[in-house]
Amino acid sequence: MKNALKILFVCLFLASCQQKITPEDINKLNGYWEIEKVSFKEGDDKEYKMNENFDYFKIAQNEGIRRKVRPQFNGTFLFNDDYEKVKVRFTEDHVYLDYSTPYAKWTEELVSISDDEMLIKNDQNKEYQYKKAGPINLLEDGEKTK
Repeated sequence: MKNALKILFVCLFLASCQQKITPEDINKLNGYWEIEKVSFKEGDDKEYKMNENFDYFKIAQNEGIRRKVRPQFNGTFLFNDDYEKVKVRFTEDHVYLDYSTPYAKWTEELVSISDDEMLIKNDQNKEYQYKKAGPINLLEDGEKTK
């Protein structure tokens, strides 16, 4: 009985530590994000040391876009015309990102977000841990990056 109470207490403690995302936090989504790690429901993790593509979010009033972009050595980003429309949806204790393209619709849960990190979970229980990214300028040409 004591062990059951301890387990219950630990579970309640962990649940209470989870970040509650507010509408003001959604502005933190805006910008460039790089995947650091993907955690699979089987318990395996895949870490990314370097990514060729970043996710770019631009959200205003709970609607916007997500686009895949490719950083360049001069600090700019390459992108094409493809993007996903995003709507932010708040439910009781969860925040969802509803995506749509002309070909598909899907939803991911925004589990946590800060100025520098973000955690998103998809419908297959894969968790994507992101870090905020900025322009990379390896040319050191004195040009200011955008």
